[in-house]
Amino acid sequence: MSKIKIIAATGCPTGIAHTFMAAEALSIAAKKLGVEIKVETHGQVGIENALSKEDIRQADGVIIAADKDVQAERFIGKPVVDVSVARGIREAEKLIQTIIDGKATVYKASKKQDDSSTDEEQSTSGSSIGRSIYKHLMNGVSHMLPFVVGGGVLIAISFLFGIYSADPTHESYNEFAAMLKDVGGIGFALMVPILAAYIAESIAKRPGLVVGFIGGMIAYNGGAGFLGGIVAGFLAGYIILLLGKLLQGLPKSLDGLKAIFLYPVIGIFLTGFIMTYLVNPMTAVNEAMMNFLSGFQDANPIVLGLIVGAMSAFDMGGPINKAAYVTGTALLAEGNFYFMAGVSAACITPPLVTAFAVLFFKKYFNQSERNAGLVNFILGATHITEGAIPFAAKNPIVVLPILMIASAISAILTYLFGVQVPAPHGGFLVLPVVTGAVKWLIAILAGSLVGAFLYGMAKKREANKKQEEQTIDAA
Repeated sequence: MSKIKIIAATGCPTGIAHTFMAAEALSIAAKKLGVEIKVETHGQVGIENALSKEDIRQADGVIIAADKDVQAERFIGKPVVDVSVARGIREAEKLIQTIIDGKATVYKASKKQDDSSTDEEQSTSGSSIGRSIYKHLMNGVSHMLPFVVGGGVLIAISFLFGIYSADPTHESYNEFAAMLKDVGGIGFALMVPILAAYIAESIAKRPGLVVGFIGGMIAYNGGAGFLGGIVAGFLAGYIILLLGKLLQGLPKSLDGLKAIFLYPVIGIFLTGFIMTYLVNPMTAVNEAMMNFLSGFQDANPIVLGLIVGAMSAFDMGGPINKAAYVTGTALLAEGNFYFMAGVSAACITPPLVTAFAVLFFKKYFNQSERNAGLVNFILGATHITEGAIPFAAKNPIVVLPILMIASAISAILTYLFGVQVPAPHGGFLVLPVVTGAVKWLIAILAGSLVGAFLYGMAKKREANKKQEEQTIDAA
């Protein structure tokens, strides 16, 4: 009997850690279960180990472990298990077993696919409307992040020449600093249009891209910011889907005309018309949210740090973590570098907690945990929160509260110290452009060491309890 062949596609919004951790988990589980697997990854550098048409044809089943668009329409007619990337890490064996047992749902389109590929990605039975919306949003965030990181860091570097070094009328003016700030500003300016464009692209594929971009530009120019970009992206995507339904009666020979003329012209007009009237109320909402968060940050940094820290460590890269992260990214675009400082500190802390715990309480961890813990010094230092997931997965009831407490301490101290971080990723690599870098390090180390002590003591109690049980059994 030939081996069962499974294909998989993994992808997370940042395309840095979850994507490849899920791919590795699925590969290990497949080897254990005696199944042949090929995993396609959708990381920040693009698609790697791409699935060919022949791979898809020969596959006995498909696993989609992603929080972004991975072109799932390729798998129509195949048994598909569609889950979040986090479940791909935690439940790899279970997902593969579902396909082996023949319990996966056959992936179907709701209507005939046309050449313009305007159908929205269809959900399997395990998917929900909420998860679909989340995936569309995260597809936009994934494509937006490099613009924010690149633009933010360049702007921050320009400040090293002086706060007013980009101002031609100021005595500290520096031409190179002004160039850095201008180029970085362009990256920031493109953030909202790119966000909207790729939300729309996730919903309506390529025809949604241009319409979403225009809607995002209207949101940006009107001051509606990040929230306006989200509204524009979803509006553009669903307008293109609606147009696809309305124009499906046209002859097949006009498909090219639809893609190159009707979709962009009618789509841009409708999205532009609606966004013109939405942009003012969205701007008011955007400004109100920014003012509320900024005021909260100044009035009660302890409560804010507690909330941000708990959110960031609760699911380490999942929807709750991403809510805090995306808010920080949005505030960065508005020139608020304080909020992201707390978010970054809270995201860096969990892997460092496990690393210090392994270092100081070595005898209570097995060899594989020790190896993973030491690697987490690197992962934590580079803002990869997911390094703590294997530790939390073994005993979430005990470990998650400890990580949340540790992250909250780091975030609270960061806000109390008034640290500013201009980039949404990079960890300690962006220390040269952090305002209050030493204080930020102290805040992160304080939270990490407190968490490490609590985690180490928990492991010690667990070991002592097992030893007592073994003594009783022996007696």
